[in-house]
Amino acid sequence: MAVEGGMKCVKFLLFFFNFIFWLCGLALIVLGVWVQVSLHKTPVIQGASGSAAPLVLIIVGVVIFFIAFFGCCGAWKENYCMITMFAILLSLIIIVEIGTAIAAYVFRDKLTGLVDDGLRDMIKQYNNGSKEYQEGLDRIQKDLKCCGAANSSDWVNFKPDHTSVPDSCCKNVTADCGKGAMNDDKKIYVTGCQPALEKLLKENVQWVAVAAIVIAFIEILGLVFACSLMRGIRSGYEVM
Repeated sequence: MAVEGGMKCVKFLLFFFNFIFWLCGLALIVLGVWVQVSLHKTPVIQGASGSAAPLVLIIVGVVIFFIAFFGCCGAWKENYCMITMFAILLSLIIIVEIGTAIAAYVFRDKLTGLVDDGLRDMIKQYNNGSKEYQEGLDRIQKDLKCCGAANSSDWVNFKPDHTSVPDSCCKNVTADCGKGAMNDDKKIYVTGCQPALEKLLKENVQWVAVAAIVIAFIEILGLVFACSLMRGIRSGYEVM
């Protein structure tokens, strides 16, 4: 009876875990869609490989969604094959997540070059870009209180006079406030956007890392519960 009661407890915990896991998958799908929409509003990242990130989130969310469905059904019906499939798929997800985390750590230093290249490309195409494209960079400069990639001199080819910057560089934005003001630190922000944008992205990555650790912990617990229930089913315990 004690064993049977323990296995019922494991069954409940596994079912509860899969419900939480199912919600995590749904949240990743929603997050991926939201990030995809946000990236289309931020051209500096659009041109880089970052556009693949939301697609990865959506794909992983869909996979987790269906894995959790397997786990819920297997736990509820005490189906050994379904729980085994769930455990195998969950193990693969954990391995992929570990590999992704290692890759992110190894390539983290490339973020500086990625952001810098993206900003410089935006500056180069600013005059010939669409209104939405220009507004994307203007919004970055206004929100982060910066100008150019490294500094305001990155806008040297913005106008024929080689001394003007977009009005979004101004501390007090008014019409034509950036005209001839490239080196006027009292009128415009002369520091570049690359350090500020990189810092912002790294802060967001830290929160993602924390979320990943929490999800990984939940996944490992689910794997333990699944293995325990598999062992119980294989032992042939009876359910009252």
